Amino acid sequence: MTDATTFGTRLRAHRERAGKTRPVLGGLVGRSAEWVKALENGRLLPPRLPMLLRLAEVLDISDLADLTGDQSLPVASVTRAGHPDVDHVVAAMQRTTVPVGDAMSVDVLRGLVDQAWARWHRSTVERTAVAAVLPGLLTEAQRSVRRLDGPARRQAQVELARVYHLAQLYLAHQPYPELVWLAADRAMLAAQGADDPAAIAVAAWYYAHVYRGANQVDAAEQVLVDAVGLVDLAAGGEQLARWGQAQLGIALGHSKAGRAGKAWRAWDAADGAASRLGSGYAHPWLMFGPVACAAYAVTIETDLCRAGEAVRRADTADYRALPSHTRRAAALIDAARAHLLNRGEVAAMHLLGRALRESVDTVRHHPFARTVALELSSRPGTVGEDARELALAIGVTG
Repeated sequence: MTDATTFGTRLRAHRERAGKTRPVLGGLVGRSAEWVKALENGRLLPPRLPMLLRLAEVLDISDLADLTGDQSLPVASVTRAGHPDVDHVVAAMQRTTVPVGDAMSVDVLRGLVDQAWARWHRSTVERTAVAAVLPGLLTEAQRSVRRLDGPARRQAQVELARVYHLAQLYLAHQPYPELVWLAADRAMLAAQGADDPAAIAVAAWYYAHVYRGANQVDAAEQVLVDAVGLVDLAAGGEQLARWGQAQLGIALGHSKAGRAGKAWRAWDAADGAASRLGSGYAHPWLMFGPVACAAYAVTIETDLCRAGEAVRRADTADYRALPSHTRRAAALIDAARAHLLNRGEVAAMHLLGRALRESVDTVRHHPFARTVALELSSRPGTVGEDARELALAIGVTG
């Protein structure tokens, strides 16, 4: 039996370590500041498992025992479902030697990397789609970097960085968080080895994701600020897109830290860059563009716990204009977060259902979707029915 007072003390310590106020923590899990205060003061008993898992995810707690004082229960064992092919990708990431063989031309390598990214965006089961090619692609890119010289080697390093970005996306929310860090770090090393500012800017975008996931928002901002300084904004085109993407990353860090003014200033800069690229623009694999900026505005408002504004933006976003199944699904999940923050459980479940139709893999492996399906499954009526159907579809059991 969990001791309520001990639980409250632990909850407060973890909340303060994460730098979150009571209103922010309450908002991120769909509750009030008074609810958080009552938990911390021992006036309420600890919540049930689904809410404990949501608190742990928001506070970056890897084992529920750190929060409850009970027996160990790794949060990832519930919130992170391992993909059936993950061991093949893990083995490729953990390999320290490159198999012998001839290097392929940079043009051929670039084409294969483009095809892999197209698989990621066009499939409703993107992890399954890229798992079939990712281990071999890692080998080919590593071998090309090893065997080529001069400009060709630097170009191969750019492509190797792109392969590591794809590996990072695949490994996100899998039971191997250390490999997400490894992929981000190797991608940055490859981009720096290529001495390519645009590649470094993208590597910073992905590195910032892992920093934010570990609640290191200042480190996330710094890696992006450093990268932005290398990009030639006046060059337009590809350079402008990557500059704008980095600004989005800065905005996401500030919103997670609760710094609304700085978040919206960075978002305005990103949106301005996207507007210069054209209303119908979407980067072919980063997916940066005006529609992506609008979708991330929902994320920012939700992270800032501005429920009304988050829902308003969510309800006006044109999700179909995002040319990627996985990005549409992720945006719809954030829209569901917005509605749940606003106590709109019916709307949240509807949006999660839409997200599932866009990408089974994105929903199946998303911690928010898994914990919400588990939490709402016990509710009566339509919400409970929809949550139980979602839980069954993504393999969540209480």
